[in-house]
Amino acid sequence: MEFLLQNLAESLMVLGAIALIIEVAVLGFSTFVLFFFGLSLLITGGLMTAGILPDNGSAAFWSNAVLTALLSLALWKPLKAAQSKTDEKQVKTDFADHSFVLESDVDIKGETLYQYSGISWKLKSLQPLEKGTHVYISKIEVGVLWVDAVAG
Repeated sequence: MEFLLQNLAESLMVLGAIALIIEVAVLGFSTFVLFFFGLSLLITGGLMTAGILPDNGSAAFWSNAVLTALLSLALWKPLKAAQSKTDEKQVKTDFADHSFVLESDVDIKGETLYQYSGISWKLKSLQPLEKGTHVYISKIEVGVLWVDAVAG
């Protein structure tokens, strides 16, 4: 313990790096709490190394408390916005080239089932399609194949 207090600035920076690693590698950058705390530890350690802050426990405590609060206020919304961005692009799969003939009528209700690749899929279509229509898979959702009639 004495070694940590004698080397307080370096100890704070090592603890800050550990907090950042845990936040990113273990928690997947999901909580931000350790991120703000780790950054404040690194900044405090840097300020102590530069001689701007005194090298004692009281200064370390108050500096971390204030910096964690300020970093939280400044970075919370931008980080939350960056984290909530999603990609809505459709993924191309092996299903994209699959076409077949309907064995029963299909509509938007999804009451028709189709056995493909060992799975019973619900079939849906924006336009009602009759039994015997040649269709292709236009969109895939969890448990649902959206189909359209093959032109021609």
